[in-house]
Amino acid sequence: MVSETVPTSWLVYCRPGFESDALAELQHHAALQGIPCESSHGEGWVSLTRVDGEAVNDLHRQAAFKKLIFARQSLAALPALTLSRDDRLTAILEQVKASRWSFEEIWHETPDTNDGKALAGLIKALTKPLESMLKKRGALRRSAGARRLHIFWTDGDQVQLAMSFPGNRSDLINGIRRLRFPSRAPSRSTLKLEEAWHEFIPRDEWDVRLAPHMQAADLGAAPGGWTWQLVQRGMYVYAIDNGPMESQLMKTGQIDHLKEDGFTWEPPQRLDWLVCDIVDKPVRVLAMVERWLIRKWCKEAIFNLKLPMKKRWDEVTRCLTALEESLEKAGVHANVSCRHLYHDREEVTVHVRLRD
Repeated sequence: MVSETVPTSWLVYCRPGFESDALAELQHHAALQGIPCESSHGEGWVSLTRVDGEAVNDLHRQAAFKKLIFARQSLAALPALTLSRDDRLTAILEQVKASRWSFEEIWHETPDTNDGKALAGLIKALTKPLESMLKKRGALRRSAGARRLHIFWTDGDQVQLAMSFPGNRSDLINGIRRLRFPSRAPSRSTLKLEEAWHEFIPRDEWDVRLAPHMQAADLGAAPGGWTWQLVQRGMYVYAIDNGPMESQLMKTGQIDHLKEDGFTWEPPQRLDWLVCDIVDKPVRVLAMVERWLIRKWCKEAIFNLKLPMKKRWDEVTRCLTALEESLEKAGVHANVSCRHLYHDREEVTVHVRLRD
């Protein structure tokens, strides 16, 4: 029997349309721990529920959020609630009381859909009254281990209460990093590289790892969306593409535009960065990046892998396993990370940092 007072579900948010991929990833981690689970999902979210009714804590904590690929947020969740439209707060208050949870803040969230966004007015009206009541009951308080209560609204009368823990969650509402498009950038793809830096590089390390006067290569650069980001950091860039680069960007004097094939071009010396957003089969992009890393032509790399329409989790894990095995065979030590970023579409972003 499923308990109403302990978190028995592992709830994650994802991009709508990628539910099967997020679910396959969660099921993989559950299988590794030998934990039998049942699945459920809606548009923009999936969850696993333990069939034995036990708490989901071990499963949620051992599958570290930063190692998940398709999850935007990772939460330990209580059973979903159906609310009375005449009194939406009582059921929430009663479940919090029964769970004996305490927390330092409350986040109201919805799926990343038009229907989810339409709930904003209702949520705004309920936020202050609910916070006041939870403070009076001692559940919402100043010191509670930085735990956060997430109230996930899938409809006006359907919610799921969940908890997140510091160091194992996204600290962004809905797990979404919203960036403003810089008007001077040549293309919107520029946001993918900016988001990748936020995701993979701690902000206090930017001045060292994204420093002025570093040298970088942008393979498949035209018209220059990713090159623009590198130039803004003060780097000198080899822009490799047979296509034209944006004229204003070229006037910076920080770019050497070479009309060559990114798959075969070789740098004149070791560079600090390789970035690549080439639209091609993942296996071909992977072979190119492996060559760069094995020969140590760069210190760090960020590149995208364009995914098939089906079994994207299988394709990603196959690619990452192949990359790690190739590097290990060559004696190259590296940290490899992969995420399906908000500004990605049918692709994932991979970051590799050599440790040599």
